Amino acid sequence: MLAVGLLRGWPRASYVLPGTCEGCQLKQKLGMKGSIIRMAYVKGRTDQKGQSKQDLSKIRNIGIMAHIDAGKTTTTERMLYYSGTTKYLGDVDDGDTVTDYMEQERKRGITITSAAVTFFWKDHRINLIDTPGHVDFTVEVERSLRVLDGAVAVFDASAGVEAQTITVWQQADRYQVPRLAFLNKMDKKGADFDYSIQTIKDKLWAFPLTLQLPLGKEQSFRGLVDLVTMEKVTWHQGPGSSSHGKDFITTPLDATKDSALWEEALNGRLQLVESLADLDDSFADKMLSFDDFDALKIPATELQSAIRRITLNNKAVPVFCGSSLKNKGVQMLMDAVNLYLPSPMERRQEVVQCYKNDLCAYAFKVIHDKQRGPLVFLRVYSGVVKSQGGIYNATQDFTERISRLLWVLADDYREVHHMDAGNIVVAVGLKKTVTGDTLVASQPAFKLATKAYSQGQSEQKKDTPSLPLLEGVTVPQPVFFCTIEPPSQAFQDDLDKALENLQREDPSLHVRTDPDTGQTVLSGMGELHLEIIKDRIHKEYRIEAELGPLQIAYRECIQNRATESALVDRLIGDKQHRSKVTVSVEPLSYLNTPVIVTLANESNTYSEHFQAAVSGAKTACTQGPVIGYPVLGVKITIEGSEVSPGTSNSVVSACATQAVHKAMQSAAGIILEPMMTVEITTGETKLGQVLGDLSKRRAQIKNVESHHGSRVIIARCPLAEMMGYSTKLRSITSGSATCSIEFSCYEVMNSSDQSKLINKITGFL
Repeated sequence: MLAVGLLRGWPRASYVLPGTCEGCQLKQKLGMKGSIIRMAYVKGRTDQKGQSKQDLSKIRNIGIMAHIDAGKTTTTERMLYYSGTTKYLGDVDDGDTVTDYMEQERKRGITITSAAVTFFWKDHRINLIDTPGHVDFTVEVERSLRVLDGAVAVFDASAGVEAQTITVWQQADRYQVPRLAFLNKMDKKGADFDYSIQTIKDKLWAFPLTLQLPLGKEQSFRGLVDLVTMEKVTWHQGPGSSSHGKDFITTPLDATKDSALWEEALNGRLQLVESLADLDDSFADKMLSFDDFDALKIPATELQSAIRRITLNNKAVPVFCGSSLKNKGVQMLMDAVNLYLPSPMERRQEVVQCYKNDLCAYAFKVIHDKQRGPLVFLRVYSGVVKSQGGIYNATQDFTERISRLLWVLADDYREVHHMDAGNIVVAVGLKKTVTGDTLVASQPAFKLATKAYSQGQSEQKKDTPSLPLLEGVTVPQPVFFCTIEPPSQAFQDDLDKALENLQREDPSLHVRTDPDTGQTVLSGMGELHLEIIKDRIHKEYRIEAELGPLQIAYRECIQNRATESALVDRLIGDKQHRSKVTVSVEPLSYLNTPVIVTLANESNTYSEHFQAAVSGAKTACTQGPVIGYPVLGVKITIEGSEVSPGTSNSVVSACATQAVHKAMQSAAGIILEPMMTVEITTGETKLGQVLGDLSKRRAQIKNVESHHGSRVIIARCPLAEMMGYSTKLRSITSGSATCSIEFSCYEVMNSSDQSKLINKITGFL
């Protein structure tokens, strides 16, 4: 039967879901739907219902984050293999990895959507999320980091810190996630351990704790030195090696056999001890209590305890090294996850504590399955979530029912009856829950938590209700948009449904209908983002939709301060509605700030009519005074309003909208264009041509660095000038250069470029 299955195209590697009886393994392999089915049977780790018995201190919720092509997915694949979860090593180039399960991911060799996997390593349960590295999918990293307790940052040792590494690092800083650093690709040509360490200091403003030293360099990389245990770890090389890195040799360092390596390791340990003493007072006190200080006599457990405290407090980042593709160093990294990253008990949030033992969960991801419907990924912070039960959505104020709970490994699932706090689980049956929602046991439980949370907020205003809701996800503004059309009007409803599902899955995808043309407009993070959306509509929903030409998402602002009034006086039915609203507008010092709407008289904050005026002012900001793009960097003040008795709020809102439009027209509008940070790595011989091309694109060259015979150019350039730049760069450099482009900020266009843009958009060229 298995031979027949292989002939039919089943994958060569297979795994069995945890907790499945051995007699059902073959049946499960044959009936599983996923494209890679490779989860290992883990004896003694689950009860009869498949529920984990791990205590919270032995659980790690971590993410793998990095710049594109640094080796995140390959590192994840090795972790699954060494833990016994998978029986064969998948490869990104072969398209058979566990976490890159989408057709688009396997075809392009990149990670597009975050994927969750669970495995066990040395009595610890590790829930891991493999995140994308491409800037177009940065929201996937954002919402994953929101629910993680720790993270592993993977670096290409030949490049050090790259552009997207800085972005994901800042995202982790925002949520104060403790991190480990893994210098991958130590066997690659140009790999430089010291250079990578230095870029962590210079570009990330982090304090690296070097815990390992590489043995060998580039092609000769064969192992590492552990400075904590003072041991040498080597992997067998050569054609006789068939263990894929499972077998390695650990030997204590010997000063007589290898004096040079001993001296280097001793200096490294001394530096490590000094750094720990500077960063951790408890460790420093113990060192001062020694009469005869000797760095070699400090027990490894003392060092590990100090490193753990420092890591959890985000004072420093432990650094490890290896080569995931060549199967070296990953086991030590997995040990470090257990040793140094926090358990859910050590990352409890203040909001969660208000629920005590009641359920509090957070919806951080939604995907759609053809058979099961919406699958909502939940991080359970407290209590227990159960299948076949109701759950209250505290964010949107409604109750839904969970029909089933699934334990997830990438695109394969296994049903469980309940899931305890500290874990990640998938809920089936939640029709309206979206990313960022807080889910609790019931409405009465939420009211009790609200009362407890409000009492703990001593400085909270009485008039402002304090709700114990978990913080939502920050979604960046889209910089590209285009129209989308179905092949015929008969497919319009199907297209609308597909876009509704995709928008629920991806918060960075914006869908709207143009009020003038009636066309459907998609807004996204980049060319690749919208291309993937189109491809998914074709492949998953069988709709041959077509995208219009990509356009830039400009923004508008004002130059001066202005005050204007508007009057609306209408007879609606048999009742006269009259409203007069006066507003003032002024530019903010930082133009990238979202619009701020305030009231001149704070005592009117909770007035129904003033709130309607505020709503109308915000509506006005969706269309700027120049060519109708959304407004940024403006402060609007509602100076006052005169409303006749019986006037509806919609009239007040419309009046405020007119007043804001008039004020912005008087304040002289300007256009803001998106600026991109561009990082280009090229050879010395092509440097002049690349710089010349950038100058034609209105780029601002910030820095040109040298690294191992290559030149790294860091520049800022308008997005409008970067359309199709990757293809142009390959042409200029004969395919030898690489580049990364990410959004930086909005800047004011000069008057000449603004005039050209207005003429182009209005059709007067």
